[in-house]
Amino acid sequence: MSPPTLLTPTSKLKPLLQVIPKTNSAMPPSSPKPQPHHPSRRHFFSLVAVTSTLSLSSLLPATPPAFEADEEEYVKETSDVINKMRSTINMDKNDPNVATAVAELRDTSNSWVAKYRREKFLLGRASFREIYSALNAVSEHYISFRPKAPIPAKRKARILEEMDIPEKALSRGR
Repeated sequence: MSPPTLLTPTSKLKPLLQVIPKTNSAMPPSSPKPQPHHPSRRHFFSLVAVTSTLSLSSLLPATPPAFEADEEEYVKETSDVINKMRSTINMDKNDPNVATAVAELRDTSNSWVAKYRREKFLLGRASFREIYSALNAVSEHYISFRPKAPIPAKRKARILEEMDIPEKALSRGR
């Protein structure tokens, strides 16, 4: 016995499409009957695609606004990243705030990269290339070693040199 909450069908289901048996080619065809029009699946899906496109196009703006970072904002944020990187790199390994500073630098650099990496107008700029390279070098060091591990003198000098180029380029508008 089924539980009282279940519904049971009381009538026989009707097929959605009428099944028309194929005529045997050996038998002579009987009187031609008009065949009801059954749209094909291709026709059905093309209609669905057209109607959904039309309904979506009425909801969306005609031209989507392209995100382009503001020049002043780029200069300010890049300068902030450079200053934070310099202060983090130059910290003493015995400083108790090194791990916190490295974590903040990672957050700042990740958000900077995520924001500006896809901007087409920045890809050819010297400031973007050099700061991106310096961020990668610092991140790789702290990922490979621990956050309290000091950056070797040669690598530190190269990174600091890489950060001088973007500062000069930013001051020139490049």
